[in-house]
Amino acid sequence: MLSLVLAALFWVVLHLGVAGPLRPALVARLGEMGYRGLFSALSAIGLVWLALAYHGAPHEPLWDPVPFWVPGVLVLLGFVLLAYSLSPSNPTQVSAKRPGTELPVAGITRITRHPMLWAFALWALAHLTVNGHWAGVLLFGAVLVTALNGMVSIDRKRAARLGPAWDDFARRTSRLPFAAVLSGRGDLALGELALWRLGLGVGLFVAALWLHGFL
Repeated sequence: MLSLVLAALFWVVLHLGVAGPLRPALVARLGEMGYRGLFSALSAIGLVWLALAYHGAPHEPLWDPVPFWVPGVLVLLGFVLLAYSLSPSNPTQVSAKRPGTELPVAGITRITRHPMLWAFALWALAHLTVNGHWAGVLLFGAVLVTALNGMVSIDRKRAARLGPAWDDFARRTSRLPFAAVLSGRGDLALGELALWRLGLGVGLFVAALWLHGFL
């Protein structure tokens, strides 16, 4: 359990610190690609550490698991969001547009400008509902915290980098799914959501469900 606590702290500090306040200094020293390489390597180490520590930690129950369909629906939505997030037109992705370029609102960004992070958040939340023990709280809680914080962090970085173009994009979109549409700041255009991406998300969900025991 101590190893899992340290692994969860490592993961959270990495994403809240190294990807947050420490990022500018590291980029200045290592360059953008050097920083990305270091962060990716540390993230991989953190994931392996979390998985191994979770496997060896005691699983003493804190609450009863919810019915299977609840996490099933959450994970399915997560995979669909993940499939729609893999688009180069989304300025919240790593390959963000350069300053001065227009940021059109289309497709999944009309629903949320952070579809990938919501996919991770829903995955973590789903697994928390059926892993009601301290080991689950530490592992899935760490992922959930960093996914939610990542939305705020990315918004702050894009605002500083893209200026007025980002301000306009943020005004017409939302972090919380459908918030911009419900508040009247944006429009929902379901025709812009490619059906093949929906099929990809469902396919990934089915594959994950089938391989879940083995994985």
